[in-house]
Amino acid sequence: MPNKQRYIEIMDTTLRDGEQTSGVSFSASEKLTIAQLLLTEVKVDRIEVASARVSEGEFDAVKKITKWAKANGLLNRVEVLTFVDGDVSIKWMQEAGAKVMNLLTKGSLNHLTHQLKKKPEQHFADIAAVIKSAKKKGIETNVYLEDWSNGMRHSREYVFQYLDFIVTQPVKRVMLPDTLGILTPSEVFEFISEIVQRYPNTHFDFHGHNDYDLGTANVLEAMKAGVHGLHLTVNGMGERAGNAPLASAIAVMHDFMPQIKSSVVENSLYSVSKLVETFSGIRIPANKPVVGENVFTQTAGIHADGDKKKNLYFSELMPERFGRQRKYALGKTSGKANIENNLAQLGIQLSDSDLKKVTQRIIELGDKKEVVTQADLPYIISDILDSNTVTDAVKIENYVLTHSKDLRPSATISIVINGESFEEHAQGDGQYDAFMNALKKIYKQKKVELPVLTDYAVRIPPGGKSDALCETIITWNINNREFKTRGLDSDQTVSAIKATQKMLNNI
Repeated sequence: MPNKQRYIEIMDTTLRDGEQTSGVSFSASEKLTIAQLLLTEVKVDRIEVASARVSEGEFDAVKKITKWAKANGLLNRVEVLTFVDGDVSIKWMQEAGAKVMNLLTKGSLNHLTHQLKKKPEQHFADIAAVIKSAKKKGIETNVYLEDWSNGMRHSREYVFQYLDFIVTQPVKRVMLPDTLGILTPSEVFEFISEIVQRYPNTHFDFHGHNDYDLGTANVLEAMKAGVHGLHLTVNGMGERAGNAPLASAIAVMHDFMPQIKSSVVENSLYSVSKLVETFSGIRIPANKPVVGENVFTQTAGIHADGDKKKNLYFSELMPERFGRQRKYALGKTSGKANIENNLAQLGIQLSDSDLKKVTQRIIELGDKKEVVTQADLPYIISDILDSNTVTDAVKIENYVLTHSKDLRPSATISIVINGESFEEHAQGDGQYDAFMNALKKIYKQKKVELPVLTDYAVRIPPGGKSDALCETIITWNINNREFKTRGLDSDQTVSAIKATQKMLNNI
């Protein structure tokens, strides 16, 4: 018989703890939008949306969220951080329409002694009074043990004295924060295991921070130790190095803890991540697990080749789970397999010789540190196939283009025409104009009149990167016959010179 799955509550605190990210302040309407998405699409169990008494803007945001939540039967899933301050926080909550408070209390003797300057019994009495008052007013209470991690390390007797007291109170959840993100995974497992075993009838949440980049690892150990709830934030937002990230924690839970289940919809994690990125102004690192732009992108050609051969480089962490798609980067390490995968997605097939040329062109661009996208590929292919039809009777060997302040641009060019070399220098109204003037000097020696340039158009591939590829299309007229040539390069002037070389071979 398979073991019954254990359910873990997910509480998202992006709108409270996540907003403590330096420089982040969500507007009331932004908070409402994020809250709606978290509860209805991502389907987290609870959201912590604010701290009581902070500001009028915070008050307005909570009122908007509680009004919407009440209308949709979700009010008991909206929580607010409160303080041991008599009825002050409770009154704030009542006016804001909130029904669940997360009471911030002291989880270490160090904090209690030096911040509150009180004895444990005094603090417990104050807490009991607030909980009693909240219950009378129909407000549900959860409690935070602030600095609990240091409490377990340095004042364990106090922590258990506190827990012995709090389990006698009408609280729904006891929340254990690693406030400074100091715990190792082994400590998380040890501390939570001991607490869960000692108080089997109490619901415990773990609230992890990421100061040592151990947030997700600590979440995994908390689940193994038997914790009942996790506190997470979208994109790992939070004070200092942030909190344990929602997307990573859910992926770890679903892949490594089959005996545990949650209500979170994986397919919605990327969309909420992008929304929070937009509203917060804090950009997601490209290599951030699950939600970063690069995490489902294969760059090395050997990996792309392996994907074609029985998915050798696939894991359980498939992009489709999160509403995403695997990509194959184009650059100097791409190799033929990456390019073939991109071409297949575009429905394009090339001969081996043309594929080799395309691969070489992409490698050259990669060496220049240019970013090539899938949208650039048709332009590269078009340029290469176009070049295949042109003979190299004329070849522009070298050129020097100059542009100086208060001086006319100039060009020095070296060109080979049917094996004969020529070199000239000229000035012009721009670098390309100077290049053409030097070219005209050479062809004047050969008594050949060049076509007239009648149109000059520059564009980048739609969806491409402007610093990667630039296509120049030049329209020429000779003897009342009009024709066009194209050049492709990461530099606009160079792409025009390439188009010009094609014209010279055409004539």
